[in-house]
Amino acid sequence: MANSKKLAKLYLKNNEERRLLAGHLWIYSNEIDVAKSPLKSFQNGELVKITSARGAELGIGYINPHNLLAVRLLSRNPNTSINIDFFLQHLKDALLLRERCFEQPFYRLVFGEGDYLPGVVIDRFGDVLVVQITTCGMDNLKSFLLDALIKLIKPKTILLRNDTKSRLLEGLPQSVETVYGEAVDVVELCENGVLFKAPIIEGQKTGWFYDQRQNRILANKYLKNKKVLDAYSYIGSFGIQAACAGAKSVICLDSSAFALRHAQQNALLNGVAEQMHFMEKDVPQALKQFIQDNELFDVAIIDPPAFIKRSKDITAGSQAYQRLLELVLQILPKHGIMVITSCSMHMSQDMLLNVLRKASLRVGRQLSILEQLHQAADHPIHPAIAETNYLKGFIVALKNTD
Repeated sequence: MANSKKLAKLYLKNNEERRLLAGHLWIYSNEIDVAKSPLKSFQNGELVKITSARGAELGIGYINPHNLLAVRLLSRNPNTSINIDFFLQHLKDALLLRERCFEQPFYRLVFGEGDYLPGVVIDRFGDVLVVQITTCGMDNLKSFLLDALIKLIKPKTILLRNDTKSRLLEGLPQSVETVYGEAVDVVELCENGVLFKAPIIEGQKTGWFYDQRQNRILANKYLKNKKVLDAYSYIGSFGIQAACAGAKSVICLDSSAFALRHAQQNALLNGVAEQMHFMEKDVPQALKQFIQDNELFDVAIIDPPAFIKRSKDITAGSQAYQRLLELVLQILPKHGIMVITSCSMHMSQDMLLNVLRKASLRVGRQLSILEQLHQAADHPIHPAIAETNYLKGFIVALKNTD
């Protein structure tokens, strides 16, 4: 659906254009003048022309009349045509940025609002693209998006990983399907000079987590000749790079047998299988067993899933992070190193630091922050949308207790 026909106008309440004028891309339902533009008059995913209370046209977006986050802006030009050319220009901008940052074609090509394409993320694995569409508005436009990708990238395969829970909130079905080219289950990639095979159909999210790329480089500085624990290891992205960087031994700890099988294959692929050990167990249970057995690690890398998925989960999620960190701090010796990250967008860097401080006091360990961690450059942060700045973390050194 392009805007070849005249678009319905969506009117904002008086002065509610301030968010857009400050650079934001979102409009909430309580900012809409429902007397002038009743929400029930719009179809889910429909393109609309956004208009201030004074009649100024502010741009074009798509609407979900059933959600609090009702409209996502696509263009500030109210005369823009949302078609293949629109997507081609945005994709060219995104590609230029990635080619400036990375020598090889392994990166997140599109990061939603960070690339001014709300509702879509695209990961590139050479000539294979994995696309996730999370909103009805973007789903309605996917033919333009896919045609633009084919024209610009000329991929061998495009896989739609449309199995995220957020699609259910948009009234969209969940599915995984190859929509272009030949079907591929596993892709090869190279990150920081290390080779991996990632399962893009059955793996987590798109099969790989490019956002931690720079953090793995930073962590590797502290690993040479060390005994390393990689907790929540998934398919070994941190752990295998640690072994390749000279770690004496690495345990990849994860509750998923599927993930660990792929981690083992990746260890063999890089010739570091003799340094690697793989443990299938719940992470907190394994940490408690290490404490009971007095088993210590020189370095612990902790990359847990998001414990805070909604703002109302902040208290419970923060407590979960603190309990986890209290366990980790007990398996590190004097002068040990901990790498901790959080992908919970509702937990800020300061909140994570406060949780870390509380955990250290609870177990009587003194800490020094060595590095602050954040998402890689292929996950650009939108300056007006705090939610795009979601990944944070620290590399921490333990000190002797006075």
